[in-house]
Amino acid sequence: MSATERPHHRRSRRAFRPATVLACLAMLVVPALPAAAVDQTRRAGHVSTTTGDDGLLGSLPVGDVVDPGPQQNYPLPGLVTGDLRAHDPSMVRTPEGYRLFATHDGVQLRTSPDRVNFQRNAAALASIPQWVYDRSPGGDVWAPDISYHNGTYWLYYSASTFGSNNSAIGLATSTSGQPGSWQDRGVVYSTNSGSNHNAIDPSLLVTGGNWWLSFGSHWTGIKLIRIDPATGLRHSTDRTVHSLASRPSAGGAVEAPYILEHDGDYFLFVSFDRCCAGTNSTYRIMVGRADNPTGPYRDRNGTAMTSGGGTQILASHQNIIGPGGQSVLRDSDGDLLVYHYYDANNSGIERLGVNLLGWDDQGWPYVY
Repeated sequence: MSATERPHHRRSRRAFRPATVLACLAMLVVPALPAAAVDQTRRAGHVSTTTGDDGLLGSLPVGDVVDPGPQQNYPLPGLVTGDLRAHDPSMVRTPEGYRLFATHDGVQLRTSPDRVNFQRNAAALASIPQWVYDRSPGGDVWAPDISYHNGTYWLYYSASTFGSNNSAIGLATSTSGQPGSWQDRGVVYSTNSGSNHNAIDPSLLVTGGNWWLSFGSHWTGIKLIRIDPATGLRHSTDRTVHSLASRPSAGGAVEAPYILEHDGDYFLFVSFDRCCAGTNSTYRIMVGRADNPTGPYRDRNGTAMTSGGGTQILASHQNIIGPGGQSVLRDSDGDLLVYHYYDANNSGIERLGVNLLGWDDQGWPYVY
């Protein structure tokens, strides 16, 4: 299959981001989950209720705990309510509660006081910049990534069209994070039809004083570039494009990278296979581990992710079809995996999924 024929698929989609936001917001207090919601989720048998150091009740309703080894019986998503039709969600915690950003409509924005009930707000972007229309004639934007650093909210997002790698990743910033408050900072990285990779699905990692942006979909897979912390744009002197993961024997079907640092290791979460086809979706969440942000990332069996490796941690089960487009929010009660899936019990519509991540005795993540 030629590069121009490769299915890009993703557009309508993805989920919650910032692994670095907790340190930046450590002093912020979010209202505790209402008692009625706690009681409801306890009755459902899906709630953890520890209290974090910041006073936030760690009350995310989660699925039943399962064995952290190879899994077939994955847990159901935790309880969430309200407006849940979100693709490619990325979430940040703020003094007022949580903000969830998602694909489409000028970057969809939802708010929640408790990480359970989500309400749709006005679009994050008051206007769409011209560089988006140069890649997406309809002005659609995809796969946002939200984080908070140095008193500023950083929103990376992408513009493309289905199946094309004439794509670009842009940046908008805001000091409040409110709808319409975002200032366009322009294009961070772009690709065209002659490129061997695709500039979509951005995700920011901040570690050891360095900023890194992972991105990519199909073609030659997942890439990583260095970012200037002063501007949020591409580093002016370090221009290396690192390759992190690819699937040469599977039509290039890997995308939606998110890198999480845990206990000195780096974990690359990606989505394999097909998104955005309702109950025909075959998305699944995979992970690999490395000593450095730039890799090499390997799965449990030692297979390099650049050679198609990856350890599966979540896939279709019961009515949960094609989970993927994932990100991770580091919150007071643990690492929260945020993703979308298609609901086989509700006409295959997209829905927000959330679960906590656990860590086994070999240091690998699992979903519970």
